[in-house]
Amino acid sequence: MPTLNVNGQNREHQAEPDTPLLWVLREHLGLTGTKYGCGVAQCGSCTVMIDGAPVRSCVVPASSLKPQQRITTIEGLSPNGDHPLQKAWVALDVPQCGYCQSGMLMAAAALLQRTPKPSDADIDAAMTNICRCGTYNRVRAGIKMAAGLPPGPADSASSAVVHLVPKAV
Repeated sequence: MPTLNVNGQNREHQAEPDTPLLWVLREHLGLTGTKYGCGVAQCGSCTVMIDGAPVRSCVVPASSLKPQQRITTIEGLSPNGDHPLQKAWVALDVPQCGYCQSGMLMAAAALLQRTPKPSDADIDAAMTNICRCGTYNRVRAGIKMAAGLPPGPADSASSAVVHLVPKAV
């Protein structure tokens, strides 16, 4: 039976080899925090980390992963929801509908792992997830708060200027 290392635990599953990681997580392992959005790696709702890198799980066949690769889902970001990003998201009321936010948090966590004090340009490059509600300014402010950086003028929830607009692929 295939095994994946998910959130620090080896987990067996019975999915077909071509099943996307997203569906193995949700349907076979019961980890429903990772969301289905588009199915073509564009929106980012399904973002998880594999060995610390953000990955769109809807297009990664589970069979392509090795048992030693570390998969982190939103459920594994912190045991009690006390990751600095999660605290910042709550403090700043980042989500509106919230559907995309688990993917946003995972992409932001990967960014802060590799760039602990990101610039606006770093944030722009890393945060390619789509938020239909348009909470990009609050996402930026949450990342800065979690990194211990001061907010910028465009980071306010009421700012009319949106800098975090995903690039067309």
